Amino acid sequence: MPNIESAIKRVRTNENANALNSSQLSAMRTAVKKFEQAVEAGADNVADLHQAAVKAIDMAETKGLVHKNKANRDKSRLSKKIAK
Repeated sequence: MPNIESAIKRVRTNENANALNSSQLSAMRTAVKKFEQAVEAGADNVADLHQAAVKAIDMAETKGLVHKNKANRDKSRLSKKIAK
């Protein structure tokens, strides 16, 4: 445990940032999984779920949670699945 006041504050802010980052990354993964399950089931709302998944990926990329190339790769894979 740090003794210096600024280091104590950094620990606090890092915990808050980690919680926000983790929740946003989890939301991205959940959106992608919902889309993939809908494609397999042949649901009617596949286009809406695709749009939500792409938005979640873009937001995670903007925040620096995933690399640009990974985001593009994931979006490309989702687009391939919707094209089938």
